[in-house]
Formats: sequence, structure tokens, C-alpha cells
Amino acid sequence: MRRHRHRHGLVLGKFYPPHAGHHHLVRTAQDQCERLTVLVCAASVESVPLADRIAWMREAHPGAHVVGAVDDIPVDLHDPAIWDAHMAIFRGAVPGRVDAVFTSEEYGAELARRFGAQEVCVDPARTLFPVSGTAVRADPAACWEFLGPAVRAALTRRVVVLGAESTGTTTLSRDLATHYRRRGGVWAETGWVAEYGRRYSEEKLAAARATDPTASWSEVPFASREFPVIARRQDAEEERAARLGSPVLFCDTDSFATGIWHERYMGGRNAEVEEIASRTRRDLYLLTDDVGVPFEDDGLRDGPHLRPWMTGRFREELAATGKRFLVVGGDREARLVAAVAAVDELLAEGWRFTDPLPENVRVGNR
Repeated sequence: MRRHRHRHGLVLGKFYPPHAGHHHLVRTAQDQCERLTVLVCAASVESVPLADRIAWMREAHPGAHVVGAVDDIPVDLHDPAIWDAHMAIFRGAVPGRVDAVFTSEEYGAELARRFGAQEVCVDPARTLFPVSGTAVRADPAACWEFLGPAVRAALTRRVVVLGAESTGTTTLSRDLATHYRRRGGVWAETGWVAEYGRRYSEEKLAAARATDPTASWSEVPFASREFPVIARRQDAEEERAARLGSPVLFCDTDSFATGIWHERYMGGRNAEVEEIASRTRRDLYLLTDDVGVPFEDDGLRDGPHLRPWMTGRFREELAATGKRFLVVGGDREARLVAAVAAVDELLAEGWRFTDPLPENVRVGNR
């Protein structure tokens, strides 16, 4: 049985946001300790909630005890009173004995001394993982390879293509994903999420035809309770893709659109679907116009006359809920050009992290 060098270790940091260097530090500490506490310290001015950072670190390090604390004390490593104030917060979150403090920062020796613990310095030059929280906040896309799945999912720019039946949502969303993959580098892994409602509909029609081979789509019944099932599955597949892909993700519809489809088939809104849709942030919607687009019946469509109404309802709800959207029309090439311009504009805006509290030397691992 392996003997650990330390009974209780501590890793302390802002993790704003967590990156590969942080995870290396925690893994190193876990290898050397019987028990490890990870203390996440966040200031109120910072734009990533403390609860999110705790959740991300717990997911990445299930064997560690991850706790959090709000620390709005100014930072001055040359002021003993400021040190005392920070230590009161640290000790409040980690009240037990600490035998070793693991850090990559120059303040590590003083932090360890104040805990009455041994300092363990891990890769202070960042040679293994040349990344910092400052660099990630400045340009997440440039640091994408150093970010874990949960952080990627939180930062990925999500672009949803929606529209009425047979208006080219699948074509445009696929074309966008292909366009960004061709840029190479980090963008080569750009993801695309298919419309789960279509798969669900295909399965319903197949089940109906297993009983009656002559069954048509118009004879397949839907119930209101099925739409939350579709919305949850759509969101789950979107989340899975966001954890694995590039800084942008393209979705052929989403749970917000499921609410409009419920209205189209059931005659009204569904509160459960709307609640599901409200849980996930989307950054841009591209609404495919029906004007000038021939209707193609692929066996799962039956409403060419409803397309103008559907387009109007999408537009109304997007505007009413304050979502960022663009209506795209014209031929396939024109739509792609307009969509790419809108996505590039979104990406150029950056991620807008708020700055941490000013400090002479950062408290917490970067």
C-alpha cells in the first residue's frame, strides 16, 4: 500500500477560470497527501460565480475536498494586517490542521508558514503547462487546449439555427460547422448538434408503421408531455458537444425552438419546455427565412402553408425574450456569408471577464 508524505494538504487559488496548470497542481498534491482540500477563493467583482468554479473543480477532482470562500480583502503581501485578514477567511474555510501547502506562487512560503505547514512548490516556471488565468481571461480561444470540458462548455459560443419546416436550418448549421473547421487549429474541432426532435419523429413514424405499414406522418399523434422530453434531450446533446468542441458550437434548433414547435402542434405554450430552455445560455440565433425557399416534403413535413406563421412566431419570440438574432435569407451561399459575418462579429467581441481585485502579487494560484 502506498504511503503518502502528508496527512492533509491544501491547494488555494482563484481558479478564475481553472486550467491545466491548476489541475496539474491538484493532481500532484493528491499524489502526496492522504487527504487534500482545494480552497476556491473568489472576489465579488469577478464575473465567474464562486459556485461554478467549485463545481468545475469538484468535477475535475472528485477525490479532493473542494470548498469555497468569498475573499474581498485587498491584496498586499507586504502588509501583515492584510495577511491576517486573508488568513481569517482561509482558516474559516479550512479550520483543521494543514500539513502541506502546494503552490506555484512566490507567496507560498509565507502562506505555508502561517498555516504551520510545509511548503511544496510545483512547477513555478509553468514549464509543463504554459498558461495562466490572466491569459485565459484575455483570450480563451488561444488557451483552449488548456481548458477542461466543464470550462469549455461554459465558455463556448453557442449559435442556434432555427426556422420553419424546409427552410434550410440543417444545411446552414452544417455549412457553418464545416466553414469553421476549415480554419484549422483549435477551430478544427468545431461541433454540430443535430435536431433531436427529428430523430424522435422518425422513431415515432417507424413505430406507427410497424403496426400499420400504410401509416403516414399526419396520422402520428403527439402529446404535450413529449415536448419536455425532446427539449431535455436536445439540451443534453448540446451540452455534450460544447464540452468537446471548439470555442464555437452550431446547433440545428434548440429547446427554445421546441417551445414554438409545441405551439405549432399543440396549439399553445408549454411552461415546462420554457423553463428547460431558460437554463442554457445561447449567444446568437440565426432564423432562416421561408421566403423563396421551395417546400420539400421528406415524409415528416405537412405544413407548407404554416411556414410564414412559424417564421413570424420565431421572430416575435426571439424579439420578446431579448435574444440576439439575425434573419438570414437568399440562396445557400448568401445565407452562409451573412451567418459567418454575424458569428465572426460575436467571436470578435471576446468573453468579457471582469478584472480581479487589484493586487501587488496575486493571492491564489493563477
